[in-house]
Amino acid sequence: MPSLVPERTFLAGKIIFNFGQSTIDCVIRRMSGDGATLEIQSSLGVPEHFQLKLSSQDIRSCRVLWRSDRQVGVALGADEHAEPSTGNAKERSTDSLMRGQMLALRAALDFVPLGIVLLDAGLRAQLINRAFRQMWQLPDEVANSNPSFVTLMHHGRDTLAYEVPQTDLEAYVAERVRQVQAGDASPLDLRRSGGDVVRMQCTPLPDGGRMLTYTPVTDIVRYSDQLKLLRDALENVEDGVLLLDRDLNASFMNRRMRRFWDVSEREAAGHPTYASLISRANRASAPDLPAAELTRFPAKRVAEVKAGDHVRDLQTPDGRRIRAHCTTMSNGGRMLTYVDITDLTQKAAMLETLATTDPLTGLYNRRHFLECLAAEWSRFQRYYRSVSVLILDIDHFKSVNDRYGHAVGDAAIRAVSAACLDGKRKSDIVGRLGGEEFAVLLPETSLSRARTVADRIRKRVMAAQVVAGNVHFGVTVSVGIAEATVSMSGTDALMSAADHALYQAKAEGRNRCVTFLPPPPASKAAE
Repeated sequence: MPSLVPERTFLAGKIIFNFGQSTIDCVIRRMSGDGATLEIQSSLGVPEHFQLKLSSQDIRSCRVLWRSDRQVGVALGADEHAEPSTGNAKERSTDSLMRGQMLALRAALDFVPLGIVLLDAGLRAQLINRAFRQMWQLPDEVANSNPSFVTLMHHGRDTLAYEVPQTDLEAYVAERVRQVQAGDASPLDLRRSGGDVVRMQCTPLPDGGRMLTYTPVTDIVRYSDQLKLLRDALENVEDGVLLLDRDLNASFMNRRMRRFWDVSEREAAGHPTYASLISRANRASAPDLPAAELTRFPAKRVAEVKAGDHVRDLQTPDGRRIRAHCTTMSNGGRMLTYVDITDLTQKAAMLETLATTDPLTGLYNRRHFLECLAAEWSRFQRYYRSVSVLILDIDHFKSVNDRYGHAVGDAAIRAVSAACLDGKRKSDIVGRLGGEEFAVLLPETSLSRARTVADRIRKRVMAAQVVAGNVHFGVTVSVGIAEATVSMSGTDALMSAADHALYQAKAEGRNRCVTFLPPPPASKAAE
């Protein structure tokens, strides 16, 4: 019976074959009574059966069980011509088979891309594969010496392999040892000083040992880090951000949107439906939407988002304006961004007011009044709907300025503009053409009805009192009235007709209304 040799060995040997004519030097890494692992330059020239000469001059017959590039696993005493000489040959064959399978398993673990360390119950390494050695730059003499897990951690510490501040290294090592001792199976991402990330997982074994696996996850962790940075950025932007999956469930909503909808982080983690969010008490709807349509708007909004890319202006219950952009994503979901444009809307309205109104009176200015008149003229031409114009001029206005000054003159202009607004109908448009001259546009109004409006305005101007400091006085206006006719060439002709009637009112004594009457046909004038 061969003498037993410790399982972990480091012996020099020679592989002898071809009737002793060929030899190959080898190192015996592991050896037991029935098998061994031999390390050589290349396993290609090693035959299936050979003799192994040990340094002690002991020679053993060997049969190859497995081979890799630089190692072979062999069964010892496997002379295919020898007959079993004892009654326990069956037991020895079974034990040899199990030993061979164990050696094959060890070799397989040596070539997997994951780092693997098998620890016994005392946390000493029974196996450290090649990937782990390369990953942590662990020398073979250390790896083959059954190092403890603490020794492995100290090696990482001493080679500055961990991305941990020097002051925290001892605490870091102690915590890692504690986790392995406790058999904590939670995955742990280890950041290496070179920037790589390795995911370590500890698996308790039935014999009280541990299996540690080390998986490179640098790309995965970097992607996760980038995703976290992106989510943190979206979380803190001033604009609202909502990400929906293809079923329109909220996969992410930032702090701005959670506050608006009064959604807790726990609710948000439950991925509520978009329909449930826009149906909450605090929700935005279309601007100036009638109350009767508010209940139908959420369903309409869901249909819009489902349809895809668009821009929609919304209004919150407190009157703020929100511009929502909907973008279709590659995964079939939607990204909605909400930008508060209240200030922009207010500034746009203010600019529109400045561009269309007279700063002294608040009436429409000449340009905007003529634009409105052009629009009514188009309707008159298309549908033959009546349209009339009044032109008013303050009587003896120059004498007011000369006698009381321009400040009092401005007060008189404001008094006349107030009388025009008070005397007009809801659909009528009042503008200041310039100086002391005003105009009133009367849509769908005949000449006779226009005269009624003009006379009402004239009387209200006459009844008004201009108050400027200690000065109290009244003013009057003369009014020219004209109605559009098919014979007129355009708005200039209509304004010219009203202006002609105004001059006639001035000539007839002022403070009166005069309608424009087209001249009779030439033939009747000759008669």
